[in-house]
Amino acid sequence: MRQISASIVILLIFCGAALVSAIQVRELGWEDLVGTFEFEDPFEQLTSEQVYDLGTYVRVTRLKESDPSMVTESMEDEGREAEERLAAGGVDIDYLISIAPEVKKQRIKRASAVVPELNGQQVKLPGYLLPLEFEEKKVTEFLLVPWFGACIHTPPPPPNQIVFVTMEEGYGNTEQFAPVWVWGEMQVKQSQKNLFLVDGEAGIDTGYTLVAEKITTYTPEEDK
Repeated sequence: MRQISASIVILLIFCGAALVSAIQVRELGWEDLVGTFEFEDPFEQLTSEQVYDLGTYVRVTRLKESDPSMVTESMEDEGREAEERLAAGGVDIDYLISIAPEVKKQRIKRASAVVPELNGQQVKLPGYLLPLEFEEKKVTEFLLVPWFGACIHTPPPPPNQIVFVTMEEGYGNTEQFAPVWVWGEMQVKQSQKNLFLVDGEAGIDTGYTLVAEKITTYTPEEDK
């Protein structure tokens, strides 16, 4: 009976190992987190010269409305010449100005678009960690970002380039200069987290949550 029981235990161990190995872990790059969001952006149809002229016209026009005394004769000429060039090129200035706020909103949505298909997938993703919560000197919550200094020394990336990571048992090495691989289940879940900085705190929007199972040191050789 003991021999049979031992055989069953061994069989279960092998079956469990086979099941774990059968789980596909998808190696992701940060570009894989960028979703698609299509919308018609009329400003993308402008040439670089037209974009410059439009900016000049808007700047001079708004200054004339707010403080006419600040508008010099040369500025007046620049604004008028820009308007003439735009009109000659068939650019509807009033229309573009009127839709600019909505286009800005749509651009933000496009920059933040996520990939729904990643939800529930087992993945590994490289990046730099920004600690949020600690427990017994181990970080249990952190932000994973694509480059060193993101959110601290440079403006935060769009939400689809920031992953909120939780790790129940915690991670002991919180060296921000060292990139890591984070393994676990990806969840397409938006959130906002407070990142404490030297001069205060900042609310950081994230497009994904990753429940980490393990974290390993990243080496450049792994990227070849």
